[in-house]
Amino acid sequence: MKTIAEYSADIETALRSLKYPSGSLTSLYQPIEYALSAGGKRIRPVLTLMGAEAFGDDAPKALKAAIGIETFHNFTLLHDDVMDKSDMRRGRPTVHKKYDENTAILSGDTMLTLATKYVSEVEDDKLRKVLDTFNDMALRVYEGQRLDMDFEDAEHISLDSYLEMIEGKTGSLLGAAVKIGAIIGGASDKDAQLMYEYGVMTGLAFQIQDDWLDTFGDASTFGKPIGGDINNAKKTYLYVAAMSEGGQNVEALRSAYQIPSGDVRVKAVTRIYDKLGMNEKCRKAVGHYSAKALKALNSTSLSEEKKESFRKLAEKLIGRKK
Repeated sequence: MKTIAEYSADIETALRSLKYPSGSLTSLYQPIEYALSAGGKRIRPVLTLMGAEAFGDDAPKALKAAIGIETFHNFTLLHDDVMDKSDMRRGRPTVHKKYDENTAILSGDTMLTLATKYVSEVEDDKLRKVLDTFNDMALRVYEGQRLDMDFEDAEHISLDSYLEMIEGKTGSLLGAAVKIGAIIGGASDKDAQLMYEYGVMTGLAFQIQDDWLDTFGDASTFGKPIGGDINNAKKTYLYVAAMSEGGQNVEALRSAYQIPSGDVRVKAVTRIYDKLGMNEKCRKAVGHYSAKALKALNSTSLSEEKKESFRKLAEKLIGRKK
């Protein structure tokens, strides 16, 4: 199997080679090119190529599906930025800021259809399973986004509800990405489902690690200011876990969040997290879901050599500092 960097380079080349209508339709398709050229980890399409290579030794057959997965991911970011009123993404103005909200919505809708079209470009005998996996994943992502929106004004959120939300928004897409690749590669139903579980559990660990980094990471390597989630009053794993402790901690945290956004709020909230041991709690949660991911991977029929490629990818995602 290729290295992660080699798979990522294949994705970048394929994205740059995509052709879109021009002329009178430039205003519809140019924002799509803009969104897809912003870079990113490209982990989801890499997982699709790795899945196909691992089970069928033929990643090129999954390339269009991988592009579909990446297009879908960026479609969700386009609409998320509109809903969140985010001005910047990956160091550039978001699509709705560079163009306008109506353009972001319509170009995002177009991306969803293009994503479905790309994912459908597989052999006929695999089409139904691939589309079922893709559509089920899309529903999970929308459900996760709805929960995330509901959490903004919720007084109390259980850890189970939070985990359900991130499984939908993050885990299901990683799981579907690698499962679709495995299906294209000819994996058995059992192996394809085990790879889905590997992807979902890796996604949960990835998101909790991301929550941890935003509070306890190193600003010089994280790539953005520490405490962004705290200043935006985002309901993260740390927040939900801290609130679940109950008692005086709840009131202390609520009081800290009444402080105006800035360094003082970040320090006040972080002190509470330190007192409650949220640093270690996050670490244990990341380890827990990482272990679940590896258990699913180890249960597949893949050779040890091929399993090792997926172990390295999980380590890269979960052990990252940025």
